[in-house]
Amino acid sequence: MAEITATAVKQLREKTGLPLMDCKQALTQSGGDEDGAIKWLRERGAQVLSKRSDRETSFGRFGVYASVDKPTGAIVELKCESAPVTQNDEFIGLAQDLARQLAEGPGATTADELLDQPSPSQPGKTLREQRDELFNRIREVFNVGRLQRLESPCGAYSHNASTVSGVLLAVSGGSDAAARDVCMHVAAMRPSALNAQELDPKEIEAERQILREAALKEGKPASIVDKMVEGRLRNFFAEKVLLEQPFVKDDKQTVGQYAKSQGMEIKQFVHWELGKE
Repeated sequence: MAEITATAVKQLREKTGLPLMDCKQALTQSGGDEDGAIKWLRERGAQVLSKRSDRETSFGRFGVYASVDKPTGAIVELKCESAPVTQNDEFIGLAQDLARQLAEGPGATTADELLDQPSPSQPGKTLREQRDELFNRIREVFNVGRLQRLESPCGAYSHNASTVSGVLLAVSGGSDAAARDVCMHVAAMRPSALNAQELDPKEIEAERQILREAALKEGKPASIVDKMVEGRLRNFFAEKVLLEQPFVKDDKQTVGQYAKSQGMEIKQFVHWELGKE
């Protein structure tokens, strides 16, 4: 049996980030061959991951990748078992790599499709291998949740404090800073739709009837009630519709007006909150 030196164990630890005893055991099992040891560690990690795959992953963060100078943007939900892991640099890097590959690669509609694609930051590895190696070091289950790519220049924002949310905003024109400002507005104000046309007509009609009944109870003449209702609906749209909401950084203008002042057209947005499908 080949002698397993302390130097070989140390080198394997530096390469994998795993405990010394695990590295020594892997080298022993592989007869001192480093590549064989790495393979053994991956296989053992996969076995452990399989046994723990049903664990709840109720924490996490959103990886986002976007710029008004790029043709596509993406957002990916990466979930884990505990809050501290969400602040781990490697976990954050994995979330960002997932979003970057989704935006710049051939695209994917499922987590498995995306995980089998190359890692943008670790040449020679797939995103699945990157995830599994991180599991081997941290020993928490990581699950890729929702993912979406927009075929447009985009802005993005990820909020990872009390409420974990991610926003991806498809735009034309503008700047990264202006697009990010609107994304932050979306995260804070939670609009239901981009414009009034995207709202559910049934929801609008229900609000219209509520406003009409209220106006009639106020004793307003029936001849002017409908006109009053349409005017009051503007407040409803200002609450629900992104382009008509008062902009959080300057409530003297709407988000639509702010975007126009920045030479930017807002075409679509995605807003996800962790744990809310």
